[in-house]
Amino acid sequence: MQVAEKVRKLPHLVTALPGPKAREIVERDHQVISPSYTRDYPLVAKSGRGAMVEDPDGNIFLDFAAGIAVVATGHCHPDVVAAIQKQSARLIHMSSTDFYCEGMVEFAERLASVVPGKSPKRVYFGNSGTEALEAAMKLARYHTRRDKFIAFYGCFHGRTLGSLSLTASKAVQRKRFGALLGGVFHTPYPNPYRGAYGVRPEHAAADALAHIEGELFRRLVDPEEVAAIFIEPIQGEGGYVAAPPEFLRGLAELCRRHGILLVVDEVQSGMGRTGKWWASDHAEIEPDILCTAKGIASGMPLGAVIAKSEVMDWTAGAHASTFGGNPVSIAAASATFDLLESGLIQNAARLGEFIFSRIGDWPQRHRCVGNVRGKGLMIGIEFVRDQRTKEKAPELRNQVIQAAFKRGLLVLGAGENTLRLCPPLIIDEEQAEFALRTLDECIWEADRSV
Repeated sequence: MQVAEKVRKLPHLVTALPGPKAREIVERDHQVISPSYTRDYPLVAKSGRGAMVEDPDGNIFLDFAAGIAVVATGHCHPDVVAAIQKQSARLIHMSSTDFYCEGMVEFAERLASVVPGKSPKRVYFGNSGTEALEAAMKLARYHTRRDKFIAFYGCFHGRTLGSLSLTASKAVQRKRFGALLGGVFHTPYPNPYRGAYGVRPEHAAADALAHIEGELFRRLVDPEEVAAIFIEPIQGEGGYVAAPPEFLRGLAELCRRHGILLVVDEVQSGMGRTGKWWASDHAEIEPDILCTAKGIASGMPLGAVIAKSEVMDWTAGAHASTFGGNPVSIAAASATFDLLESGLIQNAARLGEFIFSRIGDWPQRHRCVGNVRGKGLMIGIEFVRDQRTKEKAPELRNQVIQAAFKRGLLVLGAGENTLRLCPPLIIDEEQAEFALRTLDECIWEADRSV
């Protein structure tokens, strides 16, 4: 009985990786699937339960990637599966563009109730994070009758052409797609490890705010033309970098002063991942618009824009989505909400503290670890070749990711040289201990390369 329990909660490898069945699927994939996808290692997922994923060869992995922070309640949580099955037998689709659906109304009420601020809220549903950002861009222009946007270097807001215009993560994401949306300006993100300009990390918040007021508004764009400023309170693809709370509060004040909407992108950092409903809750700010997706429905496609009612003032026909708010996705999201509310957010906070208590000294113990950061179960480990110069070491980060996979642990990179930990919010201390012990071993191997 104990052996079965161990296999279910921790990795169990029975073949070399990838195994023969997985290798055959990878080869077939290379023939028919778009080469634009990025795969760090040859994992072929056949099934998943909780924090575990099994491949077609019977190898079982501990998942600390969670589908890029999507399966917040773990793979195939029985409550979520039951909600999907029940709803799919009743009604699979009814376009909210044309008709009404009680489940969508109920879930919108619940979402609105956990967004900061006392002002009434309205909710728009789409299918993904990038759709949520596109909707927020259109709404900001519609409401303010202004047409300019400000976003941050390192940010990732999506890959469709509007959200890609905000994104400033990697050049390859923009390469050969031609001219993007005009009127988008980028500004340094307040990185507490590297500083807003790569210097003065202790002044990152003040320097980043000063750049907006002293450079952008003086030289490039009048604030009266700016519809919205978009920010990830914790950058996802940018390297799991958390903006200092004082910066977020200062940015909110700057927006109020100039009549600019503050749009908070919580696509990856929201839905309990940081130990609170939203990462922006840690700074106690009230955004005008909040965008979320990923962890909202435990793997079903859903995105949401939650805005102050006075801001979401567009008229019928201004924006809509055929599939947004699909009844099955809404049912999954409602079950997810129940689970988050009944203990998973607290577990994210508790396990986050547990993990930080184990890895907080890694920059002192490992020559190639420059910084450990994050909140809750959104944790970044930044790799450097020299701790003094902070020279980035993406090759060492990649080496650790590959070594972890060979040991049965699934992790992903973020940014140029950061490893992200974003496991399902259901993990326990035993699973966290295994993951950290495995990473510790892999990083010791990387240290020898420094």
